Amino acid sequence: MIRFVLISLTLLGSLSFLACRSQQSPQKTPQTASTIEGLPAKKSIAAKLKEQNYLPVEIRIATYYRLKAEQAQAYNFENEDEMTMYGYSLLWEDKLNEALEIFKLIVAEFPDSSNPYDSLGEAYLALGNKDSALYHYQKSLALNPHNFNAEDQIERIKYPDKRVLLPSEKFAKRYTPQQYKEDLNQLGKRLIEVNPSALKFISKQDFWQLIESKKALITATTTYSEFAWHCSEIIASINCSHTSMGRFYHENELLPVSRRFPLKVRLIKDQLFIAEAPSLETPFQQKDEILSINGISTTTIIEQAFSHISTQGFVESSKSHYFNSWANIMIPFALNFPEAYTIQVKGKEGEISLRPPKDLKVPVLSKAFSNCRKDLCLEFVGGANHTAVLTISSFNYYRWNNYEEFTAFIDQSFAEIKEKGIKHLIIDLRFNGGGSPESSIYLLQRLVKEPFIYFIESGYDTGFDTIQAAEETFAGDLYFLIDGQGNSTTGHFMAVAQELKLGSIIGEELGSNQFCTAGQTVCRLPNTKLVYYVANTVSRVYVSKAKDEQGILPDYYVSQNIDDYLNHKDVLKAFALALIEEKSQ
Repeated sequence: MIRFVLISLTLLGSLSFLACRSQQSPQKTPQTASTIEGLPAKKSIAAKLKEQNYLPVEIRIATYYRLKAEQAQAYNFENEDEMTMYGYSLLWEDKLNEALEIFKLIVAEFPDSSNPYDSLGEAYLALGNKDSALYHYQKSLALNPHNFNAEDQIERIKYPDKRVLLPSEKFAKRYTPQQYKEDLNQLGKRLIEVNPSALKFISKQDFWQLIESKKALITATTTYSEFAWHCSEIIASINCSHTSMGRFYHENELLPVSRRFPLKVRLIKDQLFIAEAPSLETPFQQKDEILSINGISTTTIIEQAFSHISTQGFVESSKSHYFNSWANIMIPFALNFPEAYTIQVKGKEGEISLRPPKDLKVPVLSKAFSNCRKDLCLEFVGGANHTAVLTISSFNYYRWNNYEEFTAFIDQSFAEIKEKGIKHLIIDLRFNGGGSPESSIYLLQRLVKEPFIYFIESGYDTGFDTIQAAEETFAGDLYFLIDGQGNSTTGHFMAVAQELKLGSIIGEELGSNQFCTAGQTVCRLPNTKLVYYVANTVSRVYVSKAKDEQGILPDYYVSQNIDDYLNHKDVLKAFALALIEEKSQ
């Protein structure tokens, strides 16, 4: 298994194979020869080998050693992760023997690192060689006792008939109070050990007091689900968007359908509205405001839920978006898993009993609107106003994977923008969970007029030097659409855009800013086997004045009300177009 290296949590589905289990120094994102001026010039040896995929793997390995002997300064031979990604690209293409030889090469080059042995064990296992797989998994675990993947694989090889509990089977499972308390202590220690900014937004005293308060709640009847809820609050208390239990996918797997809150709801400015069209026989309507659930005020429930949501700093807009996505799961956890639900609705007397859900899909997708159903797209609007909308819903394009897809899209888009004489460009960054700095920088180069500085602190190797603008940059007016779902690299991008005064910012407080505790180490508690993800590096872009606990703030605060949401009205885009119309008159 490989390290999860500075990748947005929007790739949560990929965490199973992008797991960073090591407690080593923060890892750095792979890089290749840069097309961005100002970035280091060392070329990617993995990219070089990938170019030769049509050749036998033995020739590629010979190329590696020849270039290392002859051009050691030209290629980056120190980035274990990038080579590991190359090996996995072969494994995923079912080129098992080729992957095996590449992992052998990585083990030879990095003999003191745990992960290469783990990867080699995985290749041997895929080939059916359990003895060699077992040996290398044991070697990996000896080098890194926190490598729970190796621990699990060793168990599976030794005891193939041993059954692992499904998450749903752990919902009501009870461990001993001693096991829970040991795991809470371990959780606290690992958060501080791995996350370099674990105590940036909470004092050490308050952090450990919170853990002690949770230990005091442990009894002989405490279930695993209750324990997991305690853990999520401890993890959320350090206020790092890259440190969590994996959003709420784990809680979703735990919770039986019959215990889920059965209505789709929408939280807007501290009001909780019914967001689905109920059947005719129900005594409430879509858009009704819920005042309480099972006798508990919605204000209290939301405050409880918010304390379990991991966000960067103290950004409330992010918490609202997370709650809206996971309310059907978070409400039951906040209310300690009731078997039935009643609600009190504004303007109606008494409490209304709700029917248990039959088929409830979570997370609930937002009805805020982007311009396309893809991560990247270009749309021309506005007629004579010469306006274009560039949607960038992800920066998740890395040099070792799909960076060329991003650069090709940007190059083609700005060629079309120039050809059509576009004077107003709306850049829609809503829903953008982040990604690579290279993608962010590449787009910025098309927007700036002067050289700029990107990183001043980072786990990356790139972006520290002065970066030049592209030969041709956009000369018209810029407008940026942002929301609380903009995380990680999106905060870096917008911090630089705001610092350089590139254009008008429209929306709500962004979910991130110039400071980002990033990267990720995947950890697991020893007794309960609860898995959680911890940031392991710090990245900061250059800005003159900023608050680390606050997201990037818009110039024009615009958000949906409940009518806008239910009518699928894109109020941010409409506001930007109206602003352009006003300027054009």
